[in-house]
Amino acid sequence: MKLNDFPSPIALLAPQPISVDVLLEKYAKGDETSIDDVQLRVARALAQAEPADRRDHWQEQFLHAMRSGFVPAGRINSAAGTDIRATLINCFVQPVGDSVSDDVDGKPSIYTALARAAETMRRGGGVGYDFSRIRPKGAMVKGTHSNASGPVSYMLIFDQSCATVESAGSRRGAQMGILRCDHPDVLEFVHAKDQNGLHNFNISVGMTDTFMRAVEADETFELVHVAEPAASALDAGAHQRADGKWVYRTVRARELMDEIVRSTYDHADPGVVFLDRMNEENNLHYVEVIEATNPCSEQSLPDYGCCCLGSIDLTRFVHESFTAAARFDWPAFDAVVRIAVRMLDNVLDVTFWPLPEQQREAMFKRRVGLGFLGLGSALVMLGVRYNSADGVAFGAKVAQAMRDAAYWASIALGEEKGTFPALDAPRYLESGFAQRLPTDIRLAIAQRGLRNSHLLSIAPTGTISLAFADNASNGIEPAFAWTYSRKKRMPDDSFQEYRVEDHAYRLYRERGGDVASLPASFVSALEMSADEHLQMLVSVQPFIDSSISKTVNVPKDYPFEAFRELYAKAWKAGLKGLATYRPNSVTGSVLSVESIAPANAAAGDEDPLRKQIESRPGGDLQGVTSKVEYWTGDGKKSVYLTVNFMLVRGTVGGREVEIERPVEFFVPAGQRDEGQQWISSNMRLLSMVARSGGSIAKALANMREVVWDKGPVRHGSVAKAEGGQVPRIHDSEVAAIGHALQEILIRRGFLDAMGAQMPTGALACTNDAGNPASPAPVHVAAVPAPRSGKQCPECGAHALRKVDGCLRCEHCHHIGSCG
Repeated sequence: MKLNDFPSPIALLAPQPISVDVLLEKYAKGDETSIDDVQLRVARALAQAEPADRRDHWQEQFLHAMRSGFVPAGRINSAAGTDIRATLINCFVQPVGDSVSDDVDGKPSIYTALARAAETMRRGGGVGYDFSRIRPKGAMVKGTHSNASGPVSYMLIFDQSCATVESAGSRRGAQMGILRCDHPDVLEFVHAKDQNGLHNFNISVGMTDTFMRAVEADETFELVHVAEPAASALDAGAHQRADGKWVYRTVRARELMDEIVRSTYDHADPGVVFLDRMNEENNLHYVEVIEATNPCSEQSLPDYGCCCLGSIDLTRFVHESFTAAARFDWPAFDAVVRIAVRMLDNVLDVTFWPLPEQQREAMFKRRVGLGFLGLGSALVMLGVRYNSADGVAFGAKVAQAMRDAAYWASIALGEEKGTFPALDAPRYLESGFAQRLPTDIRLAIAQRGLRNSHLLSIAPTGTISLAFADNASNGIEPAFAWTYSRKKRMPDDSFQEYRVEDHAYRLYRERGGDVASLPASFVSALEMSADEHLQMLVSVQPFIDSSISKTVNVPKDYPFEAFRELYAKAWKAGLKGLATYRPNSVTGSVLSVESIAPANAAAGDEDPLRKQIESRPGGDLQGVTSKVEYWTGDGKKSVYLTVNFMLVRGTVGGREVEIERPVEFFVPAGQRDEGQQWISSNMRLLSMVARSGGSIAKALANMREVVWDKGPVRHGSVAKAEGGQVPRIHDSEVAAIGHALQEILIRRGFLDAMGAQMPTGALACTNDAGNPASPAPVHVAAVPAPRSGKQCPECGAHALRKVDGCLRCEHCHHIGSCG
């Protein structure tokens, strides 16, 4: 099939520096320096699965598909066609049995599962597990006449293994731990991350329909297991049911649900997956039982099942964007989908498999997961709000078109290369999903079969969006922010600061749009209600045979009762799971973004952060005086520094705001020696910058870069990752003073934790805190709480948070594992 040629919006834009750096760091190999180089390697590698006389043809087609918008998953881009013995598969599910040393009922022992998971992560794959078979804490262990320690105790071992094993390509392993809602240790599991320190796990509770109905009816619910309780539990009322399972205790379902949701509300974990829905929808319901998912939950998988993923960049199919004639190229999209299916099917044949069990499972069912990215950005380009009826309808239409093209492609592949061995067409067509397929596709499957059991999955696409799609929005998500700053640690331990922009925002500006007054279609994740996020998920899921990674964002002050209701709505709507995110004291906010003019900016706005102040105002000013001590080659020195602040009024978005600004920097008289006269001149210059409305953050950053020929200066300290502190070293006295002033402004809340300027909205929000009538600022997130998240591998800050299915650092904006 020949793909249609069409102009690429990306071709109109020079690459963003951050995109180039991420491409080179994570995906380019050897002497590769561009997207074209990576794509050529991947096309050549996947074409090796084709007959020798057709490889050149398919290499050309594969290359064209990628240049037209298909982005294979990160593992494929990083390892295909290289000599690295790493898997091209993103994630797997590893079964875990109850025995410590023996395989029972087809499930490997706990330590066998641990070793297999370590090998999988070593080869580059993330791992999901269901720990529900492990007997509860206090259950009887007949062989040793002892009591069991429970699944959470073993999860701690898996957690430490993950922290120890570095995956291929320096990618730390991602893990998902699932425990059924009826397991007697479910409450310990719910709090496993905030109380037991599981740093290398996402966790989700496996919900059943029985439990959800009990919650709805406010009924009791039994926590059960096949393992016999210890004598103390029997004495406390534990008993055996007619089905052979032991009832450890009975709880009110609604109270258990509240405990689960309250933990998510306060700590961002656990998520939930709806097990019965997963199995009812499963095309292979007749040969497998789904008990677990991959780490980001977009693939519900059987034992040893795999995520063979790729996404199509929807922004590449939008023509005449930001005009009344904007349209989506459906025929071109159809053509790319069909080639992408073939490419993912070939991945299964050319990849390295960490375990033979994984290869056997893949060859028996040939599961793949094609999705899309850039939905939020594409809607902006089409002039449609993500959270509108038209936006939701477009998302559903894209998913439907992708489904139909993918299934037709797999049917054709089945005729050409053979159908997957597990196919029983009549039973396959009985699944909840297959019953919704169009009649002509169902008839074709019945008569001709198909190549792949599953074809569709919408994954998070953090780094591939950044590297290959000019930072188009992540997966099914809207854009989080139109622009933000990211600090990245360099090989010499210095930091490079990048301005990162959404693709649609860049394209709009390139085509002459006024970014100070963005059109209404520019709606970000933080400007939508939770129900609006949920509605997109509800509308798209019926067309996806696996699942979707989607985060429902809610504000910090979102009522708990409404938050709890989201889960009931998700279950009733037939979703397979739900992930939510609420900023709180433990997780911090999501990302700190630059202040940019909102869509409803008024013509007469006057930003109080940039307002010029002619001279020092009369009267009293609030001030901070700090004694600064530092050490040079001449010994210890000290100086007192004073920063004075004033309240400045202005208007942003048509509303009046008031912020606190520094307007005066000085050294109190009588304590300057001859060697410190330079301090006074620096203070005067800083005062001029402050009153002119210039960037104090940039001025201080420049001070910190000054080098002194007399050697380094010691001032302040740096927290080490393993605990304790080490002295902070500066290149000059000027740099040390600049750091000291920066710390004063950070403590005051004028700069963020990295020394960057806090946006006007955040400063105004701080001053409006006592005024309940003040509206929330736009495009603003609060400063993250220090040392309250997983450690960032790039900057060392404990600030990794899950955003849109990906780990992102609030400190330096590093994008980590997406499963």
